[in-house]
Amino acid sequence: MGSNYNLKYVLHSLFSDSDGTNQKLKRFLENKYNGKAILTYKGREALILALKILNLPKESQIAINGFTCFAVYKAVEQAGLTPICLDLDEKNTDLNFSPETLEKALKENSNIKAVIVQNTLGYPADIEKISKTCSEKNIILIEDLAHCVGAKYRDGKETGSPRFAGEAGSVGDFVALSFSQDKVIDAVSGGALIIKNKQYNNLAIQQFSNINIYQKLKDRLYPLLTYKIRFLYDSGLGKPFHFLLKKFNLLSKPMQEGLYDFYSLPEWYCNLTLREFNNLTKQLNHRKEIAKIYAKNLNKKILQERIINMIDLSSNLRFPIFVENRNSLIKFLKKSKIFISDIWYDDVAKDCPNAVNISHKILNLPAHINVSRQDALKIAERINAWLKSH
Repeated sequence: MGSNYNLKYVLHSLFSDSDGTNQKLKRFLENKYNGKAILTYKGREALILALKILNLPKESQIAINGFTCFAVYKAVEQAGLTPICLDLDEKNTDLNFSPETLEKALKENSNIKAVIVQNTLGYPADIEKISKTCSEKNIILIEDLAHCVGAKYRDGKETGSPRFAGEAGSVGDFVALSFSQDKVIDAVSGGALIIKNKQYNNLAIQQFSNINIYQKLKDRLYPLLTYKIRFLYDSGLGKPFHFLLKKFNLLSKPMQEGLYDFYSLPEWYCNLTLREFNNLTKQLNHRKEIAKIYAKNLNKKILQERIINMIDLSSNLRFPIFVENRNSLIKFLKKSKIFISDIWYDDVAKDCPNAVNISHKILNLPAHINVSRQDALKIAERINAWLKSH
């Protein structure tokens, strides 16, 4: 909550001038991702919009990662289609479904018409093989960049097609972006759909509504209020302050049931989004540094080797560890004033046993700009201490 905000961000969010930034952001995104940009109030709206534009038959199904959050699953349903969850590898070596799992699903189910790749927590999927399969089967590929803005699919030194050597967002027919709270690009709220497949450029887009003034005010104050919560936490005042804000519904929430319709993105959010893109390289370098500290100092038995090997490619939205008795660790860390309870995933894929298994073990460590090297070392030391006692 409010993980990406410092005092400079708070002041900018309160007093920034936003005239003309809507068009600036659209042009920036169109140049960066080489497609037509449509701005939305939420990232999930971008996913829904992509599926609506496709105008698929009602019986169509959309393949998604079985290890995901409810927003992706719900977005497919809101588009009037059926989500099909693809399980993780049984060896739990990746947080994304494999190309082999996708191929098997397509052979068994001819109603799958599109695939959403989310590059979970910023760690890239095997996009080259997935893209090849989609192309051969005439399946639409949607890249969901909610976790992975700035992530790369392949090291620039590797050989192979240059198409897969770029950043996430360079491959799919559509690209969905989220600028919501605690994302790599954090503008409190916001999203965008990039239409890269030109055959869909001129299809009719339905009318967007406007966000109400109360919601915009809550969003405007969100960086300030969450900054105060964090600032006051060690004194004991942060927790009751947070409680009161939630009780009186004064804090903006990333997941709101009523926000699956289409809303336009006001200028203020566009200003913050452009600011975050300007700071992206600095942020990615910081996240990479923190992730490497975790990887180097944590007990290897709670890490995934593939994730460690992909830190340099990842956006490192979070750094995942995998433990039994997760609640015990969370309580142990609280004793050292380390408040980590980010498990993130919802149990939406009951028929994906490997994804369900991982969802019960994962704990996501923070890598955002407010986590210092010293913080990361302390977190790693405390986790290792807990492991020795269990």
